[in-house]
Amino acid sequence: MKSPLLHTTLAGLALTVLQSTAPAAELSFERQRIGTGTYEAGTICDINNDGVLDIVSGEYWHPGPDFTQSHKIATILEQSTYFDDFSNFPMDVNGDGYLDIVTGGWFAKKVQWRENPQGKTVEWVTHEIDTVGNVERGCFWDIDGDGHMEVVPNLPNDGVVLFVLERDDAGKGTGKFRRVDIYGEKQGHGLGFGDINGDGRGDLIIPKGWLEAPEKPFDEPWTFHPELDLGEASIPVLVYDMNKDGKNDLIVGQGHDYGLAWLEQGMADGKRTWTKHDIETDRSPFHVIHLADLDNDGSPELITGKRYHAHNGNDPGAAEPVGLYYYPLNSLPLKRHVIDYGPADKASGSGIYFWVEDIDGNGWKDILAPGKEGIYLFKNQGK
Repeated sequence: MKSPLLHTTLAGLALTVLQSTAPAAELSFERQRIGTGTYEAGTICDINNDGVLDIVSGEYWHPGPDFTQSHKIATILEQSTYFDDFSNFPMDVNGDGYLDIVTGGWFAKKVQWRENPQGKTVEWVTHEIDTVGNVERGCFWDIDGDGHMEVVPNLPNDGVVLFVLERDDAGKGTGKFRRVDIYGEKQGHGLGFGDINGDGRGDLIIPKGWLEAPEKPFDEPWTFHPELDLGEASIPVLVYDMNKDGKNDLIVGQGHDYGLAWLEQGMADGKRTWTKHDIETDRSPFHVIHLADLDNDGSPELITGKRYHAHNGNDPGAAEPVGLYYYPLNSLPLKRHVIDYGPADKASGSGIYFWVEDIDGNGWKDILAPGKEGIYLFKNQGK
């Protein structure tokens, strides 16, 4: 069944210079509509190895630097208003020197990778990594600290698993993945990664607690600490020392409700505590959150926004305007800066999987924000 929203990919440019408002922000952005696709995931990478960054979102890739053309990647399962493509991560899976795309979907219950035909404008071959259950979104983290990303899908109805790309002696991908089962209970909606206990190893965060990483994370058991209740948490949950006290805290949005907050890590009577500090209480839903330095001051910003029609208009606040925001983390409490805000036919949210990268080489990081309201590129023009 076709979505009532436009999802064709005839390239059409719509350039708007946005000066953030309410309150006034230091950064300005140029907004460009990328085709008319309504996919919810996207990435920025060099698909054809020409030294120019391209845009990938859903069924198409758009060559840089102007992104006015569209080349078909694959036909993706469409269910109601969803395309079954809940992450787009660039990774050279088969070691041929070209970036492939790793993805996963709710309806097919699979983690997959799409094989780049070495930059040619022909359709790609999709390979199955594994059948895992409903994939709310893929996450990609260097779990063991070897410089290579692992694939960690958020599976609300299943346990925690990850996939390690097998590499040859030269460090190139072989096209094969090793599955590692981490935790057998349902993980719930939400997943994060970072060092909770200060031992130098990255731990995994799920809505009801955190999984402590062992010294050998792919071969030894992880220890579960049931210390949290994050609700239907954002993907990812971010780990960051918000108050600079030497202990990492958590930043979490509500993926299908109102609310964005940070949880302060403390200790009392030898036990770890988590104190909630609200950032937003009257906007929803914050399905995806991200850290990146947008203003080049050496401190990251929290970047997030509304996922439009995450549950086809049935989430709290679904009929309210969409928006894309950033919050500097160099002082507390956090202050919202608006990049875009308005009705879904005129403004952009943050989708389910957005990307931050300096796409035009001007020294300021840009934001690719795909969603059911459209695929938008926000070019950061600096201060």
